[in-house]
Amino acid sequence: MTTTARANPYSPATAPLPEITVTGRLDRLRAAFDEHEIDALVVTTLPNVRYLTGFSGSAAVLIVTQDLAVLTTDGRYRTQSAEQVQRAGAAGVDIAIGAGTEQRQAALAALEAVDAGRIGLEAGNVTWSGQRSWADLLGGDKLVPTTNAVEALRERKDAAEIARMERAAAIADAALFEVLPLMSQGVTEEHFALELDTAMRRGGAESTAFETIVAAGENSAKPHHHPGSRRINGGDPVVVDFGATFDGYRSDMTRTFCVDAEPQGELARIFEVVQTSQAAGAAAVRPGIAAKEVDDICRRIITDAGWAERFEHGTGHGVGLDIHEAPTVSQLGTAILAPGFVVTVEPGVYVPGHGGVRVEDTLVVTEDGARPLTRFTKDIHGSLDQ
Repeated sequence: MTTTARANPYSPATAPLPEITVTGRLDRLRAAFDEHEIDALVVTTLPNVRYLTGFSGSAAVLIVTQDLAVLTTDGRYRTQSAEQVQRAGAAGVDIAIGAGTEQRQAALAALEAVDAGRIGLEAGNVTWSGQRSWADLLGGDKLVPTTNAVEALRERKDAAEIARMERAAAIADAALFEVLPLMSQGVTEEHFALELDTAMRRGGAESTAFETIVAAGENSAKPHHHPGSRRINGGDPVVVDFGATFDGYRSDMTRTFCVDAEPQGELARIFEVVQTSQAAGAAAVRPGIAAKEVDDICRRIITDAGWAERFEHGTGHGVGLDIHEAPTVSQLGTAILAPGFVVTVEPGVYVPGHGGVRVEDTLVVTEDGARPLTRFTKDIHGSLDQ
């Protein structure tokens, strides 16, 4: 089974992107120390380490005080860490290379050098055993649990970050256009997912942004269905939720298609209501609006249609170095959107045993509104033709 070569209207640009620079990020973090009632922060969340230093390795701890920043990692990353920190403009970051014991001693030395009285640990990342280890090293009376100290800084993306997310989104758009005709050829969910993932890698993605969801027929009523051996048949609703990663930054998009037929009955109405809800939510994204209000707008349309209990998740979330990050666009959301925020709008309706529909775009908040980074058509038949 193959797809026919067609001119791809979503092909991503190939021009070089602006360099990521982290200059100033450590100073912004230090300025928030008083808010979090700390004198220093132990950064163990790897995306946070990358955001602050440019280092993208799989093992690192960053110690930040008002005067010092020490990045600790092991010998596998001796060269990479030096290159990435310098390229990112992380001035003032010292690098300590060694085994775990040597790294802990470097961290302790950095904290003792400033006599930090209250040392923050990232509560959402440190395990119980990790906390005990840090307490043994630093003294339990000094440790303070912190939340969102770095994540709050990451909410507002700069131009270089947005450019990478836009490239990731274009790669994903182009990949979906390339493989979508397979839906008419009777492939399985897992086959389609594999072809889509491969097309993204072939198009320049370093990886998928998360595990691709392909859910056909009755499986489309499961919001996070794992692709399986179920074949895609004519008349099926098919939910495809996927994204690409480019230079660390992710995209996220969902489209629901109806294969080689018009949806009938209740399913046709679900398609219409979800598309209306998503369009209204996306149109509402702008500076100054509460994230919860975007959720309210989407949810009200689905509630009025009689499916309040079938919209079983939040309307959206932030995207960046993580696929799910601040802000939360849901009934629990507390953020006020501002220029540079990147959020998804993804309402859905799911009727067990019948089917479901979800439509999602990723949008960047601009000075006077928002613009979508994901651009694939919302035509429910997409580009299924050969």
